Amino acid sequence: RTVRVWLKRDSGQYWPSIYHAMPSPCSCMSFNPETRRLSIGLDNGTISEFILSEDYNKMTLVKSYQAHQSRVMMILFVLEMEWVLSTGQDKHFTWHCSESGQRLGGYRTSAGACGLQFDVETRHVFVGDHSGQVTILKLEQESCSLVTTFKGHTGGVTALCWDPVQRVLFSGSSDHSIIMWDIGGRKGTAIELQGHNDKVQSLSYAHHTRQLISCGADGGIVVWNMDVERQE
Repeated sequence: RTVRVWLKRDSGQYWPSIYHAMPSPCSCMSFNPETRRLSIGLDNGTISEFILSEDYNKMTLVKSYQAHQSRVMMILFVLEMEWVLSTGQDKHFTWHCSESGQRLGGYRTSAGACGLQFDVETRHVFVGDHSGQVTILKLEQESCSLVTTFKGHTGGVTALCWDPVQRVLFSGSSDHSIIMWDIGGRKGTAIELQGHNDKVQSLSYAHHTRQLISCGADGGIVVWNMDVERQE
């Protein structure tokens, strides 16, 4: 139930500067370096928001959101909108105003969600769930509308990664595959990437080299060159 902040000392070693006990086990977190805002999701469905001091030796509780009925799965803090986005085991996606703490809206997904990404420019949110589909929602200040759902995986979605420059969404799954969804091209192109022998656990995209990095439960890390032409 503890949260620790580790600072690198002059010796090159890391030492905990903060040791903070939470009221419930922690399930996920999101940190914004610009505002030093730390959002922590708990097993009881609460999101607790802290501000870290400039020297990172103190964390102050700012507010708590009663976001979900059960474990918080993922949190995203969107500075441009002052929104806190989250998914939970209760099959709900919710978003709150980080200034007032008010709940702005929610959407029930077909299964528990494990992937969450947001596009600031279009206010589209991408939610990947255990049923294997990706739901795309358009968020307004206090309402949301369903844009479409992508169905390409035979197993649950385990990771999502959004490239806002090329406007491409990557989804990893327990079916061992990664699908690249070309959203910016508006043609609905989908390319399947096969390189893992077990479920894909996380995805990250390097914009400067246009490389996708994936890691799987097989212990492998794959670096994909996304400049290469591939068959749909």
